[in-house]
Amino acid sequence: MLDWSDVDLAVRDAVREFVDKEIRPHVDALESGEMEPYPIIRKLFATFGIADMARESLNKRLAKLRDGGGDGSKSSSGGGGMFGDGSGGMGFVVVSELCRVSMGIVTGMGVSLGLTVPTIMSRGTLAQQERWLPDLVTYDKIGAWAITEPDSGSDAFGGMKSYVVRDGDDYILNGQKTFITNGPDADVVVVYAKLDEPGVDKRDRKVLTFVLDRGMEGFVQSQPLRKMGIHSSRTGELFFNNVRLSRDRLLGETEGDGGTSDGRASARSNFSAERIGVAAMSLGVIEECLRLCVDYAKTRKLWGQEIGQFQLIQLKLANMEVARMNVRNILFRVIEAAQTGTPISLPEASAIKWYCSQAATDVAMDAVQLFGGNGYMTEYRVEQLARDAKSLMIYAGSNEVQITHVARGLLS
Repeated sequence: MLDWSDVDLAVRDAVREFVDKEIRPHVDALESGEMEPYPIIRKLFATFGIADMARESLNKRLAKLRDGGGDGSKSSSGGGGMFGDGSGGMGFVVVSELCRVSMGIVTGMGVSLGLTVPTIMSRGTLAQQERWLPDLVTYDKIGAWAITEPDSGSDAFGGMKSYVVRDGDDYILNGQKTFITNGPDADVVVVYAKLDEPGVDKRDRKVLTFVLDRGMEGFVQSQPLRKMGIHSSRTGELFFNNVRLSRDRLLGETEGDGGTSDGRASARSNFSAERIGVAAMSLGVIEECLRLCVDYAKTRKLWGQEIGQFQLIQLKLANMEVARMNVRNILFRVIEAAQTGTPISLPEASAIKWYCSQAATDVAMDAVQLFGGNGYMTEYRVEQLARDAKSLMIYAGSNEVQITHVARGLLS
């Protein structure tokens, strides 16, 4: 794929019109927390029929599972990412356009539809999929995906302290999660916890995956945490104090054998998807920074001429354009892989995330510099883009961890 298709471009223009009308006027309210992002996402879904497409796709999937018998945990999670089967480049176009204005909206939407939904879809039984997916795929309910803990971070599995103990046919969950996107507001939460296995080293204990619903006894969701950027994404902590979980909340309803049924495999399959998605988010940031900077370079005058006539300003613009081209071409590689059914390995996904997030951050910081004092003011928006872009280097695994995955892939 060398360029956007006509359909992709039509979607881009339509989404851009929606963004200009429904999101840009409310950016300050979203940034301050005065306005929640969820109603905007639901309006986006209604406007473009995304909820209907997702519902139709899910109904076909569930019908196929019912006809075939068995459980859904043996089936694939389906194509199309957060926008249903067969969306091709459309989903990435939507993500990119939204990130030009409010990356936090994409973050909250992506975790619910790109992590929570696929985990239940790929690991859950038919009954579990029927129970939780219908309201999640349409965004009528908000999902969260909880693996990060205060003392684990990049050592997500080894340092995990949240645990469950067997109590008859049930489990009792204790622990804490942090930096959880949608955490304060989620209706459905996928939670990873270690099984208490006496005699087994704590780092090596089996990781199980559970689904919790808002309001369960002993389950507490914090108020939103204050962050440097992506303010329109609400992030919080989760606390589990003797939360009783029936077996039907264990995804797959089996502890497995420590192989593919183990929660580690479930989480790792999501790591690649999350990291690949950073390419589309980065492209949106870069394109918006470039647009703002070109306009500013043409209108801002110093010493009697437009600053776009100065070579150092031209160098910044040229570097931004090269970054845009590179990230766009990486995204085309991702789209082509999806269309041909070619999986992208974890090392390649890590390389994509590492390069694109660094490029977006560099471009955004150069945009602030190009605007000078104005760039440090919120009204010119490059300040927000710089704060938002920095988050791409940290979440979905810090860039330092991505480098390790890339190197290990080369050395293996």
